[in-house]
Amino acid sequence: MMANERTAAGSLRGWLLAAALVTFFAVVMGNVVRVSASGAVCADWPTCYGQAAWPQDTAAQLHMVHRLVSGAGALLALAAAVLAVRRGAARVVRGLAAAGAGVMLVQAGWGAWVALRPETEFLAGVHLGLALTALGALSAAALAAYRFHHDPQQADGLRFASPFARLTLAVLALVGVLMVSGAWVVSLDAGASCTGWPLCAGGLPTNGLGWLALAHRALTLVSGVGVSALVVRAWRGQRSQQVTLTAATAAFTLFAGQVLIGAVKVSRGFSPDLVGLHAASAAGVWAALALTAAAAGLAGRRSEDERSEASEPLQFRARLRDFFTLSKPLIVALLLVTTYAGMVMGARAIPGWEVTLWTLLGGALAAAGSSAINQYIDRDIDGSMQRTAKRPLPAQRLTPGEGLAYGVAANLISFFLLAGFVNLTAALLSLAGMVYYVLIYSLWLKRLTVQNIVIGGGAGAIPPLVGWAAVTGSLTFPALFLFAIIFLWTPPHFWALALVRRNDYARAGVPMMPVIRGEKSTRIQIFIYTLELVAVTLLMPLLNLTGSVFLISAAVLGLWLIGAAWRVLRVGGNKVAWKMYRYSSMYLMFIFVALVLDVLV
Repeated sequence: MMANERTAAGSLRGWLLAAALVTFFAVVMGNVVRVSASGAVCADWPTCYGQAAWPQDTAAQLHMVHRLVSGAGALLALAAAVLAVRRGAARVVRGLAAAGAGVMLVQAGWGAWVALRPETEFLAGVHLGLALTALGALSAAALAAYRFHHDPQQADGLRFASPFARLTLAVLALVGVLMVSGAWVVSLDAGASCTGWPLCAGGLPTNGLGWLALAHRALTLVSGVGVSALVVRAWRGQRSQQVTLTAATAAFTLFAGQVLIGAVKVSRGFSPDLVGLHAASAAGVWAALALTAAAAGLAGRRSEDERSEASEPLQFRARLRDFFTLSKPLIVALLLVTTYAGMVMGARAIPGWEVTLWTLLGGALAAAGSSAINQYIDRDIDGSMQRTAKRPLPAQRLTPGEGLAYGVAANLISFFLLAGFVNLTAALLSLAGMVYYVLIYSLWLKRLTVQNIVIGGGAGAIPPLVGWAAVTGSLTFPALFLFAIIFLWTPPHFWALALVRRNDYARAGVPMMPVIRGEKSTRIQIFIYTLELVAVTLLMPLLNLTGSVFLISAAVLGLWLIGAAWRVLRVGGNKVAWKMYRYSSMYLMFIFVALVLDVLV
């Protein structure tokens, strides 16, 4: 590949990714409009009710947001396609970008035609099919641009030669038909002609609409089998293909999550939050499958390695142990203590066993998944550090694709469990913690600034907020103190470790404070942050947020931690710093246990 093609592919990634994301949200909003029966509200185009002013009723607002997002997606796709041609991108990137832009323009026109003719609302399924095709093309174009930017020597084109690659296309087509049929079922109200489950009122349908609804149910079952077969094949033969394995795993998890949310949605009377989540999950399944197919096609002959890879003997017990290690179980346990304390504090009592079970399970999966993705990102750093060199990824006991796929799946499962069995606020907070930890800390701050631990500490401070929201459905002022405790605890805890492992961090090029500012400055900062941490815990009883049990506990534990920090400041040395690291871990657990005991007593 020429150098200019590589540069073009790199610069196009942002445009293509933006176009794909906006198109994704357009599909989601279209599904929300369809399910909420808002499609027939605005019987004109491009205005609503013939007025340029923004409509006042919610149904019309949803319709207008869908139109605006679709229009933005079409413009972004067209701009990306023009740039791909003008800058001489690779042939496959140009072709996919042009296809995505062309289909987006066609589906926008089709949507306008349907809006102007309400009697043709059943053709909304074609509108959805066009949008899905555009989303798949744009997602594949973004992936191709990324691949050519990092591997300019690969073949220019898609090659579906292997059995796995052909399976991805079959499953993609099957799920596309499923989603279009679902749009027809909704727009034609076919579900009313096929009540009951799995058959229609215990038997076969009596009219065409009933058969459509029953066919959609059968397609759901067949699609589930297809997606399941795809993920099994991916884990057997595509472990070295990071994008393929991760996308296939995400597609399976999203499909299962969509089924779960669909069932919960019905039981809760089609609440708007679950309707939107169900729509987003459906679009996510399609996008993940499109990426799987594109990755398999771009891999070309490399995807044919699946037979040799599948034949490799796998030590399942050892692999399970490695996945467990990848989850950082000790950190998960510590975060669950803080989560449960947030639940007890929010409820001012012991919460029910069901909400406790689902909140802690969801929290454990979120923490485990985030840890796995963090280790995927840091596998080069971990390999150069003595403390982390034996972790599963740098030691090559697991492939990078396995670590990433496991992390993505764990986070998705966590989100669906929290959204389905707890509440959407807790699920979104947990998701925010994952994004904070993975994107803001792991990908950006950790390698950029000496303040990485200070700013990144917010990610570890979110679990008690999740616990609080799980029992209250919202966040109030006292919950912020739980956040502040962990936020202020994080720097002295990790800086103590950094003092011990200073040479490791220096060799790995991580700008930790002992490496950049020196040991003396780090010891001072440890002591200052410890004083601030203890002050916050003592402020809580003064504001009547806690009682005497916590006051006594915070004072005793605070003096203990301040003593350890004082020795780090005045004595120095790795032995003292290591004690501070261990004591701070125990301090965090004890202080949150004290919060629970204070509520109970």
